[in-house]
Amino acid sequence: KKLVFTSSAGTLNVQPQQKPVYDESCWSDLDFIYAKKMTGWMYFASKILAEKEAWKATKEKKIDFISIIPPLVVGPFITPTFPPSLITALSLITENQAHYSIIKQGQYVHLDDLCEAHIFLYEHPKAEGRFICSSHHTTIHGLGEMIRQNWPEYYIPSQFKGIEKDLPVVYFSSKKLQDMGFQFKYSLEDMYRGAIETLRKKGLLPYSTKELPAAIEEEQETVPLKVQEPTKQEATTVPLKAAAIEPKQETVPLKLEEPTAIEQKQKVVPLKA
Repeated sequence: KKLVFTSSAGTLNVQPQQKPVYDESCWSDLDFIYAKKMTGWMYFASKILAEKEAWKATKEKKIDFISIIPPLVVGPFITPTFPPSLITALSLITENQAHYSIIKQGQYVHLDDLCEAHIFLYEHPKAEGRFICSSHHTTIHGLGEMIRQNWPEYYIPSQFKGIEKDLPVVYFSSKKLQDMGFQFKYSLEDMYRGAIETLRKKGLLPYSTKELPAAIEEEQETVPLKVQEPTKQEATTVPLKAAAIEPKQETVPLKLEEPTAIEQKQKVVPLKA
């Protein structure tokens, strides 16, 4: 009998200080999680307790137990709502600052790579124990730069309050998994492209978070001007194009022709636009 259990990076590196590299021997500090109560703390605690209980139960039942530890899972999805992992992964686009601490020194894997790793380890006759499944690592600054280059239509800040500029990258070592023969297929850009395109199609993410530039020039309006005839006739409408530069029209004297030979010469009528 064999059981493949999906654990979480929350069981690995939630600690007061980050190490440069994490492997399968590492565990998060449960006391620190309870004391700090950071964003996602209940999730971290539940995953730690669940994995440890799974280890005990499978040992008692003599079941071969394999625990896969993924970081943030990013890529296309089939659920109708925003997946929790993408709420964190796309927090730079949605400006969800509460999740910046998680991607401050982040690790990522494509959904399809993670699924393939489950099948690979289930079928591998020598697979046992914990396996980290993480393909990419970057800081919040590196992630922001990647998004800006590929999706300039989204506003991504370049500075983050309380987060220093020169952050070291924290690595999750997938050496154990790769030494078994597993190969990752997707880049960080592939992960985000799949996620963003799916979110857009489902109407869960806007196509841009930048305002469109205002029009530099507006079309000039045609203003109707009524001209009063000297005789008692119906007024006619004469189109007058409003000047774009001068705020007011000049008063132009308009001289009307004699309507008949009998009538006397009409006076000059001033016309004000």
